[in-house]
Amino acid sequence: MDFGVVLQTDPPAARVVELTGLAEAHGFSYAWAFDSHVLWQEPFIIFEKMLAATERIIVGPMVTNPGTRDWTVLASLFATLNATYGPRTICGMGRGDSALRFIGRKPATLATMSESMKVIKGMVAGDSVMYRDVRLRLRWVDEHGWELPMWVAGYGPRALDLIGRQADGFILQLADPKILEWTMAAVKSAASDAGRDPEEISFCVAAPAYVGDDLAHQREELRWFGGMVGNHVEDLVARYGGDGSTVPRTLTDFIEERQDYDYLHHGKKKNPSADFVPDAIVERFCVLGTPADHIAKLTELRDLGVDQFAIYLMHDAQEETLKAYGQEIIPALA
Repeated sequence: MDFGVVLQTDPPAARVVELTGLAEAHGFSYAWAFDSHVLWQEPFIIFEKMLAATERIIVGPMVTNPGTRDWTVLASLFATLNATYGPRTICGMGRGDSALRFIGRKPATLATMSESMKVIKGMVAGDSVMYRDVRLRLRWVDEHGWELPMWVAGYGPRALDLIGRQADGFILQLADPKILEWTMAAVKSAASDAGRDPEEISFCVAAPAYVGDDLAHQREELRWFGGMVGNHVEDLVARYGGDGSTVPRTLTDFIEERQDYDYLHHGKKKNPSADFVPDAIVERFCVLGTPADHIAKLTELRDLGVDQFAIYLMHDAQEETLKAYGQEIIPALA
């Protein structure tokens, strides 16, 4: 199992770079960052600094989207970073929940996301692609280019089907084993239907992790995550209904008390829009407790087929959690 860290590009950027360096020193292989250009600082500028300050860690957005950024710009950004630092980038792709909604636009459609992934991946590889009826290629990229891993975040049946048919990896933004089993089965089934080998798809669980003894404090620090997941679940219930026939009630039931969501607090601890999230959901969706507790839950996830666990590090014990992972948890799961 690989390990990653997910950061917000809150100023100062130097802090994001510092945490990336600490993550690499403690055995993490990936460093991801949110991509909501109005809520936080521009991640691709900070990606360059993260790469310059490290030797091997792979960086990328979790997640970018095809709505706020032109697809050709994204391709050029990834290719430029790879040309400068070697093939150390990865693309996490989504529909643009916070990035687009915060500026008054709807998230991109799955069809748009699918087409954008083909264009971005092809251009980074040095291929000639069709973009808005124009044939384009990055002229400064030779025909070998770089293989850009394209991992997609999603929860719903249609998104999981797209992931299985097209993506290199699947990002599940919560750490509940039962929901993981349901989503992984859907992705693998779609891959098989498309003639792909399901074992070639990487599976990543991304969720907050907090190492310590005070569970009550940990829950309060991480309750925001249930609110963030609730945005996506609300969309699923609106589309598919909440009777459990299409989307399992283990994913949807907890949003019954959900009210309006304020994106000004998106991904922030003590988010007032997350007050509806019960303790049980925090414990199911996140990884809490002592190092032994973390090892037990991550072992279960690994045995279900998870290739990477990526930690959302938005809480008040960032260095302590990275250290505990580096000294105790990562070695136990290596």
